Parts: sequence; C-alpha cells; structure tokens
Amino acid sequence: MPVIDDSLDHLVYAGPDLDEAARHVEALTGVRPVEGGRHPGLGTRNRLLGLGGRRYLEIVGPDPDQPAPDRPRPFGLDGLTGPRLVTWAIRAADIEDRVMRSRALGYDPGDAESMSRRTGGGELLRWRLTAIRDGPVPFLIDWGTTVHPADRGLPVVPLVSFTAAHPEPGAVRLCLDLLGADLDVRRAERPALTAVLVGTSGSVTLG
Repeated sequence: MPVIDDSLDHLVYAGPDLDEAARHVEALTGVRPVEGGRHPGLGTRNRLLGLGGRRYLEIVGPDPDQPAPDRPRPFGLDGLTGPRLVTWAIRAADIEDRVMRSRALGYDPGDAESMSRRTGGGELLRWRLTAIRDGPVPFLIDWGTTVHPADRGLPVVPLVSFTAAHPEPGAVRLCLDLLGADLDVRRAERPALTAVLVGTSGSVTLG
C-alpha cells in the first residue's frame, strides 16, 4: 500500500455542477458532504468531507448565486464536462521559504496568494496558496491562524490510498521532490489521480 504523505492537506474533486458532484461522492461513500462556503469573486462554492487526521476532501463547483467572475474559475471548472479528482494540496507553514527553495532548484510553484471564503455561518476563513495546477503536482497551502477545515467536525470517510499516473512519471517525481511532497506515480498514457476511501459499505475509488 503506497504511503500517504503526512503533509497532504486536501484533495480537490471538481465538477461543472456542485450538486451533481456532491451527490456522486455521497452515492459512492454513503456519507453526505457538508456545506463549506463560497469563494467571493471566484464564482465557486464547495462542500467538504474529512479524510481522517488533518486531511479533507474538497468538492468544488460553480456558484450560481455569484456573478460570473472576470477570470476563469479555478480548477479548470469552466472546461470540465463531469466531476473528477483534479489536484491536491500539501500544508506548508514555511510557504515562502519553500517557494524560494523550489524556484532555486528549477521548479516555480507560483507566488503565495491570499484567499478567503465564508462558511455557511458567515465566518471568514483565510489562507495562502500557490498556483493551482491540474494534475499530480500539488499546490502549497498555509492556513496561518485559521482553524483547519478538518478540525471543524466534518463527517469522515478515511483515506487509505492516494496515487497518481502520468506519461512522464520521472518529471513529476522531480517536481514533487523539489516541493517536499511524496506521491506514488506510475506511468500511464494520461494524467490521473486516484483516491481509495472507506465508505459505509467498504472501500470505494474516487478518480
């Protein structure tokens, strides 16, 4: 069984319709995702499930109650035809230092930018993250003083395995090493991420 990176913060399951994506996850796992909140200005909204420990699954899609943003929605939402696991994040309390080290060694994860969203109860959550890219190379996230989403009493579907596939696994592993991330990557024709979760009726695969 591949080892799950201790710094894994969350997996992102994105779709063109948030309700549809959440229903699919619920049908697979037997557990209903809870409301996360809106991302002001990005035109997106999310729902969440805990994955065990300080890890969670973010289910994200367009928010019809927000005006269309003046830039493409994150996670490639505007181009998706159905829900899928699109990317992942690792925690980095040293996010600025890690960005500089990675750049110096040949991989640029992008600047750390401030983000926020409001919970269903109106609380404003703040964090910083690097550029979001589709595929097996994660982005970095630093929650600062904000209470981590996984520490907010989410329903849990334990994560037992998380792996990737890519046409050039060696290049992916190099980027992972530069970021300080660990992920099992196999060779395949197309990039893909696969998570195995424990639902109410046993193990299920999300990809």
